[in-house]
Amino acid sequence: MELDHEVIVIGGGAAGLSAAVALARSRRSVLVIDAGEPRNAPAEGVHNFLSRDGISPSELVAAGRVEVRHYGGEVRDGRATAAERIEDGFAVTLEDGDRVTARRLVVTTGVVDELPDIDGLREHWGRGVLHCPYCHGWEVRDQAIAVVASSANSVHQALLFSQLTEEITLVAHSFVPDDDARSMLAGAGVTVLEARVDRVEAEGSVMRGLRLDDGSLLPARAVVVAPRSVPRGSLLASLGIETVAHSSGSGEYVEVDPLGQSAVPGVYLAGNITDIAAQVMGAAAAGTRAGAAVNIDLVMADAREKVAA
Repeated sequence: MELDHEVIVIGGGAAGLSAAVALARSRRSVLVIDAGEPRNAPAEGVHNFLSRDGISPSELVAAGRVEVRHYGGEVRDGRATAAERIEDGFAVTLEDGDRVTARRLVVTTGVVDELPDIDGLREHWGRGVLHCPYCHGWEVRDQAIAVVASSANSVHQALLFSQLTEEITLVAHSFVPDDDARSMLAGAGVTVLEARVDRVEAEGSVMRGLRLDDGSLLPARAVVVAPRSVPRGSLLASLGIETVAHSSGSGEYVEVDPLGQSAVPGVYLAGNITDIAAQVMGAAAAGTRAGAAVNIDLVMADAREKVAA
């Protein structure tokens, strides 16, 4: 049957757009479907992305879309809700009811960060409320930082952020560190406070700190939390792709081979959906690798078909 495209990329963040550029530069007919919900949208800027430090997430995506189109690729705003295998490829159903087809799929829909149930966390997520010292640590250096402990990962975060400031407190909100962890924290200069957090307090965009359950305010210019990150949407289930628990306890992801091939032949994945901790540059690199792998897959398939003919 005649298909609409050779490849459909579902998700238009750094991973998806990088995959699309690699494919379009290989003269593949590629369509990117993007719902416009990047994980890092609240952040002021992208860091650790060589030569693009500080660029806003929206500006980076806009530039990526220009590159995809420059090489002949297409970008479509929309949400893919399901996908299924059909003869010679896959069919993707969009939220508006439209249906598009392709020989291969690249899924880069990312993850959703589930935050502790504390008032104010979500409102300030990505700005005053942080999780990654490499993404945001420099911007809060030498400031008072409060870490809301919800798992063993919170101890790890406190130790990493202690490199950036001498004024750091771990609040044992729903996780109490054991003696070994307390020794490590003490060695790093981290104060441990056994208390429950009632809410985050701020004046506009300026963080004031954490209001504790006893009514006191723990002053802090930045609040650190350990989210649980899970793959976004129901698309994976429609393809029969299962997620697995991350060994760190920080969420779920999809296992793929080194080139991004999933357990479903013809479906490749890249970005945070396969690597929860990947930063933007790492996600982009994984997208480029997956795009190249898809092109190789199609080249070999076409060659085998011609030999058979």
